Amino acid sequence: MNVLIIEDEELAAATLQNMLLQINPNIQVIAVLGTVESAVGWLQQHTVDLLFMDIHLGDGESFQIFLQTNISSPVIFTTAYDQYALKAFKNQGIDYLLKPFDEEDVRHALNKLSGIRQTNTDVPVLSKVATIQHRFMVKAGKLIKSIPSDQVAYFMADGKYLFLVTRLQQNYVLEETIASLEPKLDHEVFFRINRKFIIHINAISEMYKLSRNRVRIKLSPAPVDVTEVIVSEDRADAFKEWLNQ
Repeated sequence: MNVLIIEDEELAAATLQNMLLQINPNIQVIAVLGTVESAVGWLQQHTVDLLFMDIHLGDGESFQIFLQTNISSPVIFTTAYDQYALKAFKNQGIDYLLKPFDEEDVRHALNKLSGIRQTNTDVPVLSKVATIQHRFMVKAGKLIKSIPSDQVAYFMADGKYLFLVTRLQQNYVLEETIASLEPKLDHEVFFRINRKFIIHINAISEMYKLSRNRVRIKLSPAPVDVTEVIVSEDRADAFKEWLNQ
């Protein structure tokens, strides 16, 4: 598989390249580019099987690349910021890795690409990702259950795991990341308030205004071992718009 890395930090690019070679020695990194301008020029002349694309580059956001050239290959976005997930999945994104990520995160993203290609050989990559998900398959021991979205109170990331918590306070592990799950949800009722939580509107029991435009939320049922649930400062304005829609 031929891969292009678009990343303006040399150490980050080298680390990612080493991770890819450790995961699969047959992966060939064709080029490493650090600007929007160089990426546009390169992509107008070449194609690859997969792109790893940092969002913040030296001369602008990598989304500008899509406005200047056609990209048909799948993209795995990498960034230190969590507010671009929806935009990323609208631009050939199949996964969204939050820095600092590790080799297991990269492996999971590559496995996701493999799964999409195996089940959708004649379908564009984004067609599967863009569909709103209304049910979630989970495991309870040997039992497999389907949880309707209206029974979900919130999704909570804890370390390497993403938990689905129901309105009856049942907890299940999802084989997803919070960034990859977010674009699949119905955004009229689900909102990502920070890096840890995506909440359902009906799970909010109380809200309190804090300093720096932040909001503290009381969830029902209350999360286990979490003292406070805070809407992050960078998500506060979007959260208020979501409440008012």
